[in-house]
Amino acid sequence: MSIARTALKTTGVVGAVGAACVAYSAAIEVRWFTLRRVTVPVLPEGTAPLKVLHLSDLHLWPTQEKKIRWVNDLAALEPDMIVNTGDNLSHEDSVRPLLRAYGDLLDLPGVFVFGSNDYWKPHFKNPGKYLLPAHKQRHKPHGPDLPYEEMRRAFTGAGWTDLNNAKATLKVNGLHLDFAGTDDPHIKRDRYDEVAGEVDPTADLSIGVTHAPYQRVLNGFVGDGYPLVLAGHTHGGQLAVPFYGALVTNCDLDTSRVKGLSTWGYDGRQAALHVSAGLGTSPYAPVRFACRPEATLLTLVPRINPISSGR
Repeated sequence: MSIARTALKTTGVVGAVGAACVAYSAAIEVRWFTLRRVTVPVLPEGTAPLKVLHLSDLHLWPTQEKKIRWVNDLAALEPDMIVNTGDNLSHEDSVRPLLRAYGDLLDLPGVFVFGSNDYWKPHFKNPGKYLLPAHKQRHKPHGPDLPYEEMRRAFTGAGWTDLNNAKATLKVNGLHLDFAGTDDPHIKRDRYDEVAGEVDPTADLSIGVTHAPYQRVLNGFVGDGYPLVLAGHTHGGQLAVPFYGALVTNCDLDTSRVKGLSTWGYDGRQAALHVSAGLGTSPYAPVRFACRPEATLLTLVPRINPISSGR
């Protein structure tokens, strides 16, 4: 066989493998929802475990019935509370389907913050820009407004607490839980100074909540003594390389912490950081590879050893 024919054959094989990967990521993995279970040792000694369902980045379209049903079924896990880290919507008609998806979860104690795709409808972006460092990314004018106020009213009407640049205290299963949250740092709506201050030492647990895990916000929470911080936004990198991991985080967080449980340190303090890879994608990039869409059931247990950095 000639060199030219061999090269042509190799190119064809590579092209076929590439096409198969694209088809798999767009037709299968993007709808292959999974539940992860993570144990986090952050409660006081002698405390009963607390189950926290962390939901993020649904980017819901009204026609995504499989996702709606899958999320609705999460109520069977019987979590003690919900933490929603934003980017619920992708379409102006998504609020009602979203509420149908959350269903009985809305009857549980919950807190939420917003992401950019709660405020604005997604628009096309050059995918290559995601490979740039966060400080070099320029955000173009956003798409049309989404009905975020309607969604906010529905959440708060159900009893969930709005943590967009706000603090709150909840009593859950007899535990005194303090929360502080920020609006989306990715679009510079975070105002950490409005929630800054040392945590209440009498609380059983203090939790920081934000959409995008930018370092400035993580440093604020950890510097103020929050032992647990929850975030979303990254989509786990969305397209990962098998046996290597994510290439990007779409913020200034390093790729080793793009999803799952890790440790964040600042000013001599450390906190458990959980970043959800989320359940959706932008409608302009409806693919996932080696990064299944996910929700996470966090089981909070008493502190035994220093927080593990394992993921």
